[in-house]
Amino acid sequence: MRRRQNKNEYEADKYRIRNPDSENSKLEVWSDKRVLCLCLAFRMVNSLLIQTYFNPDEHWQGPEVAHRIAFGYGHLTWEWKHGIRSYLHPILFVPLYKLLAFLRLDNPCLMMKAPRLLQSVFSGIGDLYLYKLSAVLFGHYVAKWALFSQLTNWFMFYCFSRTLSNSLETVLTVVSLYYWPCMRSSNKCSFVSRKWGLVVAALACAIRPTSAITWLFIGLLELLKTRDRLKFLFYEVAPIGILVVGLTCLLDHFMYGKWILVPLNFLKFNFLSSGGDYYGTHKWHWYFTQGFTVMIFSHLPFCIAGIIYSKQWKFAGLIAWVLGFYSILGHKEFRFVLPVLPIALMFSGYSLAVIEDPGSPVYRGKQYSEKNTKCSPKMTFAILYLLVTNIPMALYMSLVHQRGPEDVMNHLAGEAQHGKVKSVLFLTPCHATPYYSMLHHNLPMQFLDCTPSEEKGVPDESDHFMVDPVPFVSEYAKKWSPPSHIVLFDSEEQKLRNSLISFGYREERRFFNAHFKVDRDLQASIVVYVLVK
Repeated sequence: MRRRQNKNEYEADKYRIRNPDSENSKLEVWSDKRVLCLCLAFRMVNSLLIQTYFNPDEHWQGPEVAHRIAFGYGHLTWEWKHGIRSYLHPILFVPLYKLLAFLRLDNPCLMMKAPRLLQSVFSGIGDLYLYKLSAVLFGHYVAKWALFSQLTNWFMFYCFSRTLSNSLETVLTVVSLYYWPCMRSSNKCSFVSRKWGLVVAALACAIRPTSAITWLFIGLLELLKTRDRLKFLFYEVAPIGILVVGLTCLLDHFMYGKWILVPLNFLKFNFLSSGGDYYGTHKWHWYFTQGFTVMIFSHLPFCIAGIIYSKQWKFAGLIAWVLGFYSILGHKEFRFVLPVLPIALMFSGYSLAVIEDPGSPVYRGKQYSEKNTKCSPKMTFAILYLLVTNIPMALYMSLVHQRGPEDVMNHLAGEAQHGKVKSVLFLTPCHATPYYSMLHHNLPMQFLDCTPSEEKGVPDESDHFMVDPVPFVSEYAKKWSPPSHIVLFDSEEQKLRNSLISFGYREERRFFNAHFKVDRDLQASIVVYVLVK
C-alpha cells in the first residue's frame, strides 16, 4: 500500500522536476568533493585568463592596502582617511604577500596573479554552495544545470575571480543562503545551521555594509516564519551580530590606531549625504533595463522561465528587493548587485533541467531512460545558444577590453626591476591603473587627485586635467620634479605630445586598451613617455 505524503514532504517535492536521488534514478549524483575540485580548477584558470582592468576598487581597495600592510608602502585612498572602509577584506591578502616574500617569489608576475588566484579559491567555494543550494531546493539534476549556468555566464567569468569586495560578498551570500531555513522548501535546516548562516551573513555585512540590504529581506522573512521570534532575535541575531561587529571594530581599531565604526561612516557617506553620487549617477530604472540585464545577458529568458515555473517567489522577491533598493541610490554599478546574480542563474539551471528532463510536464508520457540515449533538439539548441553568446564575450572582456592599464604596469614593473624607472607620473583619470601592488617597487609615484570636495560641483584635480590638459600640464610642470616616466591615455596624449617633447620626453611604449569607449572618450591605447637623458 502506497504511503501518503505528509505536508512537509509534499512541499519539499512539489518544486522538484523529478527526484533525481531516488533509487530508480539513473542520474549520477556528484559528490561535494568532486564539484569543489571542478569549480576550483575552473576558477583558477578563469583568474589566470583575466588580464583586463574593470574597476579601480579591485586594486586600490584590496591588494593595494594589503601591500602597504605587508611591505610598508602602498597608497591609501581618501576612503581610508575618512574611515569608511574596513580592513577585514584587504587583510586576507596580507598572509599571501608575506608568504610570497618569505619564499622570494614576490616577482611582478606573481604579485599580479596571486591575489586573483586566492579569490578564485573563494569563488570556487561559492560555486560549490550554489550547487548545494540548488540540490537542496530542486535535486542534484537541477543543481548540475545551475552550476553550468553559473560557469557559463560571461559576467561571472569576468568579475567573480577579481579581488573586489563584492566578489567575496557574493561568495558569503550564497554560502549563507544555503543555511537559512526560510529560503528552503521544507524545514530541514536546524537552528545550528541557521546560526552558521547568521555568522556568514554578518561577515558579508562587515566586508560590505550594503550587504545588509540583502539580509534585511531574508531576516524579516525568517522572522515571519519562525515560531520563537524572541529567541531568534535575542539568542541568535543579537549575540552573533555583536560578536562580529566587535571583532571587526577591534581589527579596525588596531589598523586605524583609533576607535572607529566603519558601517556608521559608510552609511553617513553613501546614504545620508549621497557621497557616492560624486562618481556619477544613473536613472532609477538602470538596473532593470541595462545593469542586471547585461549581467545576465542570454541567460535572462531562462532565469525568468525558471522562476515562474518553479514558483519560488521568495527568491524572486529577494532579487527584486535588492535591485529596487539599489535603484533608489543615484550612483549605480554592475558590481553592486553581483550577490543576487548566482540566485538568478540558479533558475536558469532550473529551466534547462525542465527542457531536458523527460519526467517534467514538458515531456510527460516519455520514459526517463530516453534522456540518456539522445539529447533533445531543444536542449542542444539551449546549450549551444548559451555557449555561443557567453564564451566570446567572456574571453573578449577578460583578455582584450581595457587591458592597457595592467599591461603598462607590467611593463613598468619589469623596467623597475632593471633600475630603469626612477619615478612615475600618471596623467590619467584618477585611479585608472593599478599602483604599488603591481609595481612592487618603492619608488616615487604620483597621480592626479580625485578626493571628493565637501562642496558639490567643485571639480577635482583629475577633472581639471581632463577638461583642458595643455594649460593644466604647463602649470603643473612649473612645480614638479620631472619624473622619469609619464603615463597617459592617447586621447590626452594627442593634445600633449608637443608639450611633452618640449619638456624632454619621448614615447617609449604604446599599449592597446580598448576598441570602444565606456564612460569617457575612446581611450584606444595607453602610452608611456620616458625622460631623455
